[in-house]
Amino acid sequence: MNRRPRGRGIPAAGMPGSPGIPGTPGSPGTGRDPAAPRRGTALVLLFCFVALMWVIEAADQVILWATGNPQVLDAHGVEPLQTDGLLGILFQPLLHGGWPHLIGNSIALLILGSIIAMSGVKPLVSVTVISWLVSGVVSWLIGGVGTVHIGASGIVFGYICYVIVRGFFSRKFLHLLIGVLIGLFYGIDAIAGLSPLAEGVSWQGHLGGAIGGFLSAYGLKRNRTSGQAAAGLPR
Repeated sequence: MNRRPRGRGIPAAGMPGSPGIPGTPGSPGTGRDPAAPRRGTALVLLFCFVALMWVIEAADQVILWATGNPQVLDAHGVEPLQTDGLLGILFQPLLHGGWPHLIGNSIALLILGSIIAMSGVKPLVSVTVISWLVSGVVSWLIGGVGTVHIGASGIVFGYICYVIVRGFFSRKFLHLLIGVLIGLFYGIDAIAGLSPLAEGVSWQGHLGGAIGGFLSAYGLKRNRTSGQAAAGLPR
């Protein structure tokens, strides 16, 4: 449904602002990509998220330097099967065990997140939030009593799974190619990160993140299919 201001008629053909006339803003003939603003917003959100992790790690390093205690912030991660450890689900991706840990996750988040951001804000926010929460819940359920789980690698695994699964669901060559390349690039590390034999690695968080990425890709695919069906478009 289109809304128009009262007292104004529909612009005449060829006048600035008239819909569907080549050369006017918002018309198909301008060559402008209508998805570009959404991509820009998604990229800004992604970079702000990564920047927030760096600010928190900088604060953590300052606290470590001042107190000598490395657990002041990191102790607020996910503590499995502890009631007060549930709150750590909100903080887990924001906390890291040092600069190398943060740098590795930041690079992966920026590369994979930028690929997802090309589809707009909704896919990026959806896969980030769902992977964040599912990773935290799985860590809390099966992470092992007496441990603390921190780091954004659960979201990284969510991004990996989302990009790969999205390629299969979309049935578009470019999406599938990107998914395969990402799978090959991160494949060995991803499989190793999901192994219970990986010492000192939260494979539970990685597993939960991957599940979240799959659920995000499947959910967006269902929503898109339902919308196409409602509009009478071919699936």
